[in-house]
Amino acid sequence: MTASHRVEPDVSFLLNHAAHVLRTRMAAALAEAGLTARMHCVLTHAMGGERTQAELAEIGDMDKTTMVVTVDALERAGLAERRPSARDRRARIISVTDAGAELAVRSQRIADQVHADVLAALPPDEREVFLRAMKRLVEGHLATPVEAPVPARRARQREG
Repeated sequence: MTASHRVEPDVSFLLNHAAHVLRTRMAAALAEAGLTARMHCVLTHAMGGERTQAELAEIGDMDKTTMVVTVDALERAGLAERRPSARDRRARIISVTDAGAELAVRSQRIADQVHADVLAALPPDEREVFLRAMKRLVEGHLATPVEAPVPARRARQREG
């Protein structure tokens, strides 16, 4: 049996490869500030208002265990702390310390630069088209995962 000749580009490979390389570039850049991508995500989103650990885990696509490990690391570093929620006494809010807020601003600049570097690889007239097309896909056809007989595992970075 011979392999079939591919007519369409392998969109899965292209998106997965691009996402993987972007994650490695982001991880390397944020490591210079002493953060993982998950730590950066928690800090920047926790600064946006009173958010529970569960809400931040959802935003950052982290499971409960990963979220706990991430917040533990932020607490040990003096960048964040858990506090009781005013809305739900069973829930814990992640509060960013002054040092955490300063680092979050710095790490956001780093993340923005990584994204700018990636987009700079495209000719200027293609950048907006690319971003519009990606946004249309993730808000439309690729917005919601579908149920499958064997669930697809979602790739996760192995970070603390």
